[in-house]
Amino acid sequence: MLHAVLILNSSGTPRLTKFYTDLTKTHQKEIIHDLHQLVSCRSPEMCNFLQIPPNCVYFPSDVQLIYRKYATLSFIFAADSSENELGILDLIQVFVQALDDRYQNVCELDLIFNSLEIHHILDEIVLGGLVLETNLNQINKSVQEMDQFQSSTKRTSL
Repeated sequence: MLHAVLILNSSGTPRLTKFYTDLTKTHQKEIIHDLHQLVSCRSPEMCNFLQIPPNCVYFPSDVQLIYRKYATLSFIFAADSSENELGILDLIQVFVQALDDRYQNVCELDLIFNSLEIHHILDEIVLGGLVLETNLNQINKSVQEMDQFQSSTKRTSL
């Protein structure tokens, strides 16, 4: 199960946060800060998997971080031991590819100005902490159907 999906910029500002574990806003901010500190200091040659430190008591003890860095953005998934690390790494790649398909080379500004749509794309892939879809064509089709529905809703409301 996934416990959190985060996209942070290089200064640690969250651009997308989705927690599947019930946490208060204060605890979420602490986790975001702690995870940024853990990931930002790692060199590119290091492994993209790491265990949550014991002082982070907000997640179960078997939760690990799987992350990828793309330019100034870090995509961080917190998953428990029932998830395959390489599978989650591939899931991050699928998510980034879906965003790239949508925004033609997604950048930080796309995440800022289209946050609802970004959350919808993530919800097509992961819902309630469970991976639903990994087929990029199916994800893109669903996003296109959402666009068609929204445009037809706008026309009927006018």
